[in-house]
Amino acid sequence: MRVVAAMSGGVDSSVVAALLKEQGHEVIGIHMKLHDVMEGEGGHCCGLDDVMDARLVADKLEIPFYVIDLREAFKKAVMDDFAENYRAGRTPNPCIRCNGVLKFRVLLQRAKALGASHLATGHYAKVTPEGGLFRAIDHHKDQTYFLFPATRNAFSQTLFPLGGMTKTEVRAHAERLGLVTANKPESQEICFIPDDDHTRFVREHLGNPDAAGDIVDEDGNILGQHDGYFRFTIGQRRGIGISASHPLYVLKIQAAAKRVVVGPADRLVEQGLIASGMNWFRRPDKNEKIDARIRHNGGLIPCEVEGDDPITVRFKAPARAIAPGQAVVLYAGDEVLGGGWIDRAL
Repeated sequence: MRVVAAMSGGVDSSVVAALLKEQGHEVIGIHMKLHDVMEGEGGHCCGLDDVMDARLVADKLEIPFYVIDLREAFKKAVMDDFAENYRAGRTPNPCIRCNGVLKFRVLLQRAKALGASHLATGHYAKVTPEGGLFRAIDHHKDQTYFLFPATRNAFSQTLFPLGGMTKTEVRAHAERLGLVTANKPESQEICFIPDDDHTRFVREHLGNPDAAGDIVDEDGNILGQHDGYFRFTIGQRRGIGISASHPLYVLKIQAAAKRVVVGPADRLVEQGLIASGMNWFRRPDKNEKIDARIRHNGGLIPCEVEGDDPITVRFKAPARAIAPGQAVVLYAGDEVLGGGWIDRAL
């Protein structure tokens, strides 16, 4: 069958394209140009080096390769959303937004326009022919937390060839196939912030807004000042800028008042949350065992769920540092039930 492989220029997507070609599929490689990259900023996700590496892999595999310009859509759906969430005192996750709006909507549409039956990506996840989403066999690499906004219909037309593999196995395939990306390190930073300076990006993107204000305790006592509330996130300890006899953590961000509320670590422990913007793959059955994940590198938390959208998630074990703007994803074993955006802790 004809398959469009999303080729970012990393080892994962390179191996996906190569394995599909080995399996006898007609493969077309596509690289998404998402933002402008200044000279000297290569070496990070979606940079100039990645375009060249993706093209080299496509040439080696002797498959067609195209670069599609999605800069305008990416700015509106991801970069603007990122800055506006910080303006609102929330902590956004741009990779989730990119997957939900661009990869499994816009890119899938382009794949269909090219006559492909499926889109294939290098995500570590599994899907069923009906579009059900399941965790990858390598739970340490599993990326289902980032995929929840896409629809069952989109996933029924998507392939995740790496869902049953470990990273070590992926790199071994890249070595065996002689791919230039075989030993390429993974990118960790946000692709459009190569210097990892979120505060600088938000200031520039929002036109350097007046965001300075007070750092206060839970009783409203002023402990110090800050130069921008959007440089803080819930649970942050380092860089608060005030001294105290005991460690202080960011507990709340009150954007309208430009206040940052701090307190001791035990005040970060919560028993549940409210989330909205839900995307359900399957509603849980009554008395079904459910777990929640509130951050990508966090563990699964046993919970109960009430409502449809918004939902109330009640934890059976305490959770720490629940950040509005982040995602909560619900699981039944390895199956993804759905996910949404955290509004607040209970």
